[in-house]
Amino acid sequence: MSEEKRPGADREDRGYTPASPVKRTLAWIGLVYVLIFLALTTYYYFTGTMLGNLPPLLAIPGLIGLGILTLVSWRSTGKPGKWTAIFLAVLCWILALVTLPIGIVGLLSNFGMAVGVIVNS
Repeated sequence: MSEEKRPGADREDRGYTPASPVKRTLAWIGLVYVLIFLALTTYYYFTGTMLGNLPPLLAIPGLIGLGILTLVSWRSTGKPGKWTAIFLAVLCWILALVTLPIGIVGLLSNFGMAVGVIVNS
């Protein structure tokens, strides 16, 4: 087939276009969740039991990632505004810090350790 008859021959090849910083940040957040679910699946196949009480712990990577995402979005596109992005990032990270002890207690409840931790502290 000649060069003129090929479909798309009229378009110019622009080469490689890298993903935006926001898309790369979302990809890293997704990778963290994939690794968490891989660990949970491996635990299930190894022990034959599922881990329960994990939703607070599973929210933490998303909250941290959302805070980072707002800052990356502000730095790359200018939206949201500077102080709004900083406020949202700090709010997400504070929520992650508040959720962490709840998630750890929920994780330890699978192993019968949460009552001992609460009583001894």
